[in-house]
Amino acid sequence: MKLALIGYGQMGKMIENCASERGDEIISTIDPYSPQAKFPQITAESLAGADAAICFTQPDSALENIQKVLQCKVPLIMGTTGWTHQIKQVRAWVQESGVAMLYSSNFSLGVNLFFRMVEEATRIIEPFDLYDVMGTEWHHRLKKDSPSGTALTLGGLLLENLSRKTSLVTERLDRQPKAEELHFASVRGGAIPGTHQVLFDSEFDSIELTHRARTRKGFAYGSLLAANWILGKKGFFTEKDLMDHLLYG
Repeated sequence: MKLALIGYGQMGKMIENCASERGDEIISTIDPYSPQAKFPQITAESLAGADAAICFTQPDSALENIQKVLQCKVPLIMGTTGWTHQIKQVRAWVQESGVAMLYSSNFSLGVNLFFRMVEEATRIIEPFDLYDVMGTEWHHRLKKDSPSGTALTLGGLLLENLSRKTSLVTERLDRQPKAEELHFASVRGGAIPGTHQVLFDSEFDSIELTHRARTRKGFAYGSLLAANWILGKKGFFTEKDLMDHLLYG
């Protein structure tokens, strides 16, 4: 598989290393801020020969990057978060392009298995209203967005499967939360690759579900797995589609 990397920071270089181990080839690196990248911009030239492009950049450039890749008719694996308020527009671009795009807030295989576990646990806890639910996430001090896309995905899963919670609150609470509010707090500091926790708590006990990433390599591996799966497909996909395939065939 021949790939173009959009974003050549820590994550891009991790994907490059992981691709080499798998026998995939990185034929292009694109980043306006990295002197080590082969190209500064997304163009037909910088994407030439790529079976797919993998994008991990900053949220403020996400929509422009998506549009440029799709205009070049190259399948896109999108790991950048912070743009999904425009998802209807992006779906239209994908449809118009005639190629495929797969988006995930977190490409780690373990995180996506964690999503499934949280979803099932929430269905189990639903009839027992003595349990309140909340979440926390920790990331390194250099992470620029808060809450994480993974936290928002988890919050959405909890709201979908817990009828007594109807709104997600991610900012600091300096008041008593309302009964229908689900609070998902964020902490930034140190070098933590990513830790996400969901807590079901009652007067009598607590049930905790936690995923801790050890390195970014899990995210890199997952993005390459997604790139391989998307080849030959058309349309807009998410990690859920890939996981359904891996779990159920």
